[in-house]
Amino acid sequence: MTRSEDRMSKTVNFTKAVIEAAKAPHGRMVLRDTKISGLQCRISATGVKTFCVFKRIKGGQPERITLGRYPDLSIERARKMAMVTNAEIASGANPAQVKRKHKAELNFGELFEKYIEKYARFNSRTWKKDEGRYRCYLEKPLGKKRPSEIKKADIAAIYNGIMRQPAKGKKDKDGKPILKSAATANRVLDLISAVFNWGMQYELCEGNPAAGTKRISNRSRDRFLQKDELPRFFEALHRESNTIIRDYVLISLLTGARRDNVLSMQWTEISFQRKEWRIPRTKNDEPQTVMLVDEVMQVLEARQNNGSQFVFPGSGKTGHLVEPKKGWARILKSAGIESLRLHDLRRTLGSWQAKTGASLVIIGKSLNHKSLAATQVYSRLDNDPVRESVEKATSAILEAGKFKRHTQAHV
Repeated sequence: MTRSEDRMSKTVNFTKAVIEAAKAPHGRMVLRDTKISGLQCRISATGVKTFCVFKRIKGGQPERITLGRYPDLSIERARKMAMVTNAEIASGANPAQVKRKHKAELNFGELFEKYIEKYARFNSRTWKKDEGRYRCYLEKPLGKKRPSEIKKADIAAIYNGIMRQPAKGKKDKDGKPILKSAATANRVLDLISAVFNWGMQYELCEGNPAAGTKRISNRSRDRFLQKDELPRFFEALHRESNTIIRDYVLISLLTGARRDNVLSMQWTEISFQRKEWRIPRTKNDEPQTVMLVDEVMQVLEARQNNGSQFVFPGSGKTGHLVEPKKGWARILKSAGIESLRLHDLRRTLGSWQAKTGASLVIIGKSLNHKSLAATQVYSRLDNDPVRESVEKATSAILEAGKFKRHTQAHV
């Protein structure tokens, strides 16, 4: 430290009030912390405040190791980093190497970008959703922090914070906001863990602070269309003026296929001769053959020659229908049905299969569930019993709903 700098420096207890009020009237000010040896806050003429460690090495010259800028780097974090730096120097580490280590370390936002570009984009089907989760839940609290600064308490705070957030547009019977489900928090936690694990693999970080974070079990739903709801549901479906939405909902119900697979259904995947829909890749990364009952075939035949490669075309970048929520809400409102999600249509088929006597193995194969025990049995099954079960269940659904085939007009 020069004599001029020494005259413009003072030792204080670092607090938020002290740091924020500090100014450099003569071009530069250096504050020294009373609690951590060597920790400084250097204040420039323009008001930029930077934490660093200034240590004189035995038998050598003083070294200044920059830690980060305030307020991106908090006082508490700066103190912890200074303690680590002091310990590294005390153990005989080269200060220049310590300095390069701090300077070279990516922040979490940069690590996330590398994870997306070099891994997730090519290996994860949910990478676009992960980008949204990062922007929504992680960018502000973690984006500018170095991985070495992020602690288990930070992850727990993010996780618990999500659990306290109200779900957008959802309220209970008393009008009170419904909080987000554990599924949202668990997916964000999975994303954090995946980024750190990938970073560790390529030596971009040294640990995974998300490991061991206590999760809240996501309560499984048991909601499906009941017998008394089916007539109202089909009447509302018949009244729906948007034929793309109407046909999408009906096919979702009568195939039990996952939402994204139905949205992106292509004509090349359908065999009209065999009455089958071959999905090349599903959520569990395996192909699936869906049995198509006569009512589904009628919808598909009516939708042929729609000028698109997709059964349900859309105007966006994907070329197919992307978000059916508004249409789904209209149908539920028209039917007077509450608390039913699009995914519950998939559960409805499985539930009615169980009601009509199908085994769990048959239900599992028709819905493409993945489990070690069931998969061994699936490999020995042909499609005949699956078709029989689906046809039996869909017939029961249509009969209970008083579905009239001649009332459905498709374009």
